[in-house]
Amino acid sequence: MRVRRHGLLTRLLASSVLVAVCSISATAWLTSQSTSGAIREEQDQTLVTDTRINDTLLGYGATHASWDGVGQTVRDLARKTGRRIALTTESGEPIADSSDTLLPAKPSVVVDPLRVDVTLVPGAAKDRIDPRAVGPFKLAAAERSRLRKAANAGAACARRNGQEADVVLSPSGRPSVEIPSKSTYVVSACALRTLESPTATERKALRQLNHLLNRCLSRQNKSEVTLALDLSWTFKPVAPAPAPSPRVLDQQPVSACLAGARREQLRAYVAPAALLYLGSSAQQPSTELTSAGVARIAGTALLVLLLAITVSFVISTRLTRPVRALTEAAQRMQRGDSSARVAVTATGEVGELSEAFNRMSEHLERMEAQRKAMVSDVSHELRTPLSNLRGWMEAAQDGVAELDPALIDSLVEEIMQLQHIVDDLQELALADAGRLRLHPEPVNVADLLDQIATAHRGRADAAGLALTAETTGAPELLADPVRLRQAVGNLVSNAVHYTPPGGRITLRGRLADGHVLIEVADTGVGIAAEHLPHVFDRFWREEKSRNRRTGGSGLGLAIVRNLAEAHHGTVSVSSVPGEGAVFTLRLPVDPGLPA
Repeated sequence: MRVRRHGLLTRLLASSVLVAVCSISATAWLTSQSTSGAIREEQDQTLVTDTRINDTLLGYGATHASWDGVGQTVRDLARKTGRRIALTTESGEPIADSSDTLLPAKPSVVVDPLRVDVTLVPGAAKDRIDPRAVGPFKLAAAERSRLRKAANAGAACARRNGQEADVVLSPSGRPSVEIPSKSTYVVSACALRTLESPTATERKALRQLNHLLNRCLSRQNKSEVTLALDLSWTFKPVAPAPAPSPRVLDQQPVSACLAGARREQLRAYVAPAALLYLGSSAQQPSTELTSAGVARIAGTALLVLLLAITVSFVISTRLTRPVRALTEAAQRMQRGDSSARVAVTATGEVGELSEAFNRMSEHLERMEAQRKAMVSDVSHELRTPLSNLRGWMEAAQDGVAELDPALIDSLVEEIMQLQHIVDDLQELALADAGRLRLHPEPVNVADLLDQIATAHRGRADAAGLALTAETTGAPELLADPVRLRQAVGNLVSNAVHYTPPGGRITLRGRLADGHVLIEVADTGVGIAAEHLPHVFDRFWREEKSRNRRTGGSGLGLAIVRNLAEAHHGTVSVSSVPGEGAVFTLRLPVDPGLPA
């Protein structure tokens, strides 16, 4: 066997060696730089810790009118982070301290909910006001309870309509329903718009904020601006900041006046600015490597390189063997051998690939056999009526037979049989191509079954059969009534054909687990257990002679299955030989079909 220059084995070996060399080089470099890396990591961790401490204290200040009671929070933070934390007023008076030692020379940051330090809060709002500072916009307990109940009900309604929905709370206590995708139907059906109306508390606070804003604008001889709260359910909840037109808010001096008005309104509800002191215990690690350390790195590098080459060679060899077998089997299939299979000896992805190839090969072989059988069946079904037509027409042409009304009726019957077969084949072809068009509308199952029973009662009476329709409750569903009548009509025709005189055919409709069940039960000859899996196959007939007196073309039940699947439903059959059969259509009440 010729070895490919760029085969899978070569590429895997080269890649493994390259990865090993790069890993060893990177490990050696990282070892030599371990100290500086540790320092940088410690600095990053310190920054994360400082940010966490600052955020926690900002949250406390944003939700409390003073720093009274912050001592326990400071001690808890100091215990969790291992840092010394002290908080003082801007004039230096102690507020809370986790240690009795002297304070550091300079404060680390100013904790002010109304002027957030952007160095520790890089994503802060433009006005630098902590979003947790809601002040008079904080909802009353009764308002929170009322809105929470409405939000829970709206989220439950959205989930029932197939939407993922969560109830989230803003800092003011206002709940909102968060839905990934917009749906006008869900918004209307679940009454989500009711959550967008400001409460009495919010309207009062908004009036106060409008007054403060326009007082500032009037001092600068600027036009007044009317603010409105952004309570839209389609966005994530934010602090209840007033939000008129963004273009207006971005204009100076409106944005400056708005920030000032918000600070003036919130000042009585948040703690005053305080100085935060953070103690540090960082130490400088050693940056030098000993000679023994260098020797260990070199020895480890060599050992890793040898181990990587050995393992890569073994794994690559085992991997390429089943790949070559798959390639040979695929080439056999290309030459027309549909029986090509591969032995599944590997596990993991390669084993799954081999099993998938074998399943594909079996499927192709089965499809080819079905194609040949279908061609044979179609030719047989068309040959019989065509032969009859040709024979009688030639007989009439030769003067052997006379085209009397009885002969003409017989020829028309043969033509209708041909038309029926062609129509059935067209239905199946449309379904296979995904072009079977449905026109769904609300369908009353009781009315539908009555119509079908009425349409087939003449044939049933002629065959000496009793045909009745029964409906439990008032089931309705969204479906194409024409296609649904066609499917149930095929089942009824099948029951009439295989039920001896004196028998009974019953149509039943009922609701079960969000689905509509339509059953066609007969007291006919029944179906043998070994034949049940094949009754919906195309051209399948229990009687293999294909005598038209004992059966049809074998396409009716296949069409029923395709129509059921087009409605996102299923069809099944149960039978006891000699006692009859029950065919069941199981259709969803709302299959989500395009209008």
